[in-house]
Amino acid sequence: MRLGLTCPSFTWPGGDAAIAGRFADVARGADEAGLHSLWVMDHFFQIPNFGAAEEPMLEAYGALSYAAALTSRVRLGALVTGAVHRPPGLLVKQVSTLDALSGGRAVLGLGAAWHEEEARGLGLPFPPLPERFERLEETLRIAVRMFGEQDGPYEGRHYRLSRTLNSPQARPPILIGGSGETKTLRLVAQYADACNLLHGADVTRKLGVLRAHCERLGRPYEEIEKTLHLRIPDGQSVGESVQICGELAAEGIDHVIAAVPDASSGAALAHLAALAEQISGITPAGR
Repeated sequence: MRLGLTCPSFTWPGGDAAIAGRFADVARGADEAGLHSLWVMDHFFQIPNFGAAEEPMLEAYGALSYAAALTSRVRLGALVTGAVHRPPGLLVKQVSTLDALSGGRAVLGLGAAWHEEEARGLGLPFPPLPERFERLEETLRIAVRMFGEQDGPYEGRHYRLSRTLNSPQARPPILIGGSGETKTLRLVAQYADACNLLHGADVTRKLGVLRAHCERLGRPYEEIEKTLHLRIPDGQSVGESVQICGELAAEGIDHVIAAVPDASSGAALAHLAALAEQISGITPAGR
């Protein structure tokens, strides 16, 4: 079983001037702790689960590029990119640039986007939900094309690219976030290398639905990595965290992505280092 870290908050003592140093501590700490992955949210305002809208929020790919320069091993991604906020060709180039500059450590995390307040506030595209899913699927088709060998035109309902050229060539894994059974998990089965669920989801049911989509599409279910976002509160012991991760592994989760109250703190990073070591020998169900 693998362990990752997500940094959803940039509110630290010292205010905005402290962000660069503290986030550097997060990136280096995740790398040195032996974690498998490091993630940031693709948000522009802070979201309600983590604070007030006015709290600091970094743009995802700028933050990840900074982290890439400070690390050498940990995988890097946005959990998850709102597909409608950037033109697909630009997004693929951003992720391919991150992949090139990190030595092949990028992950393309994608979702349909949900936070209307930030989109309206900054004038970003935010169409109705059915169209957001249509645009998500077209973005996935374009990404698969640009990460592959084809560089011809793409003609879709929402996007038209006259040449899907992507140089330097990259093929980072694609992760789709969300647990919708009809659309999201079908898109995982059809296009993605990994899925991401939130803690509290009925993991057994959701993975059963994913397996059924894979069977209908003729896709090996086992080749999809199953990840889950887990919040670890202050005061939780390493043993308690190990137990929770073991229970998730028994349900089929391969990779836990943890959020902690302060991802830059030495105590939190020590907790995660110990947790990563102890769960590394756990084999998830279905593996």
